Amino acid sequence: MRVSCNKEINMELTLTAHACDVVIFGAKGDLSCRKLLPALYKLEKAGHIHLDTRIIGVGRAAWDKDIYKTVVRKSLDTFLEEKVDDILWLRLSTRLYFCDLDVHDTHNFINLAKIIDQKKNINIYYLAMPPTTFGAIFKGLYTSGLNKKTSRIVMEKPLGTDLQSSRLINNELAKFFDESQVYRIDHYLGKETVLNLMALRFANSLFANNWDNSIIDYVQITVAEEVGIEGRWGYFDSVGQMRDMVQNHLLQILTIIAMSPPSDLSSDRIRDEKVKVLRAMRRIDSSNVRDTTVRGQYTSGIIQGKKVPGYLEEKGANKNSHTETFVSIRVDIDNCRWTGVPFYLCTGKRMSYKYSEVVLFFKNPLINLFTESCKNLPRNKLRIRLHSDAGIQIEILHKMPGIENKYRLQTTTLDLKILDICHQANLPDAYERLLLEIMRGIQVLFVRRDEVEEAWKWVDSIEEAWSTDNEYPQPYEAGTWGPRASYRMIPKE
Repeated sequence: MRVSCNKEINMELTLTAHACDVVIFGAKGDLSCRKLLPALYKLEKAGHIHLDTRIIGVGRAAWDKDIYKTVVRKSLDTFLEEKVDDILWLRLSTRLYFCDLDVHDTHNFINLAKIIDQKKNINIYYLAMPPTTFGAIFKGLYTSGLNKKTSRIVMEKPLGTDLQSSRLINNELAKFFDESQVYRIDHYLGKETVLNLMALRFANSLFANNWDNSIIDYVQITVAEEVGIEGRWGYFDSVGQMRDMVQNHLLQILTIIAMSPPSDLSSDRIRDEKVKVLRAMRRIDSSNVRDTTVRGQYTSGIIQGKKVPGYLEEKGANKNSHTETFVSIRVDIDNCRWTGVPFYLCTGKRMSYKYSEVVLFFKNPLINLFTESCKNLPRNKLRIRLHSDAGIQIEILHKMPGIENKYRLQTTTLDLKILDICHQANLPDAYERLLLEIMRGIQVLFVRRDEVEEAWKWVDSIEEAWSTDNEYPQPYEAGTWGPRASYRMIPKE
């Protein structure tokens, strides 16, 4: 199905990124090399970075800026999916500086203060380091006078491993920075397809007026991962799929799907509505945890024709671990819009293949006029694909063609692919968008403190119930779709 994308309705003012110093703590780390540096290169290529913006890497190394430039170029050559343009690299490399800094030595921050251009209004501090270092960084920036009101501090979710540890980080942060300066990143919020959920819901009367329990029967949100733990056994076993994916990503998708229309598109109005959803989610505890959740742990299996090890066979594994690698949850939202509509969240590692989607199942007509040909009408579905084949599918019923098929029905899928309809080779990377929004000072794609804490409250209740339950995660073979018990939880379609 071809759709023209030529008629553009520009609802947003283009905001230029301000001149700033982007300071990356953990400049040698995986996040910086794999994600941040390629994203900054692409922003440079697109002309989105202000002429006077600089990039300052911070780490424990006796480097000067020339050595850092060599490291950055190697990272781009390794992780950028396109060949580095030498002219573009020359332009980007003039922005690069490096500071050798032990973040636990507060006095060392004087060295960073000497490099930072204090005349610039905006300094961006990206904490691409473990949360255990955050307190020292907050204090170091404060004591060296680098926390002025126009500074912005960026942290990756998840923050902490539960409500208590998250509050400790946020309380320490609040001593030195205002909430208006804080940008908590969940990279899912920078995905083009997740952003499109807002436009889909609120710009189209077809959906805006039919997005509640009078029309929708239930909702499925799935994030399936083909990969395992990728050498992160020590980290992953301490958090599990619930903390790694549900608290961190799936709840953000759920709040965007379930939120009521905000009064405007400002950062706080949107985030206010998301928090209302989190507060309306029915508590899951020991009284209902077995009825509403399924946990799984992958065993060895075949994926894409290759044998892969089970979770307990991964390098460094504790053979007695009961950490979940798969979670399926029924979420009930107790408010006027969604009472009676279950939301089914499902996420797991070592699944058959990678995909992410939201599917809304609509209620059938009150009266079936086509009982002669179809006793049980298939439901209309809206399928929103969030991954590489991003797009929207709408499944509807229509009459089969032909004079002998008076009222015989068949299902047809209307398929809209974002890349096809807007004639682009690739969608912008999430980190490109998020870094640009930080430079612009727009917080709508970032998570507010109360959002983080409400999500942890809900997740902690489930984790506590699991910890006292003698039922362990159920095994599922790698390359399948999780434990059989999870199939029984979701209605058959």
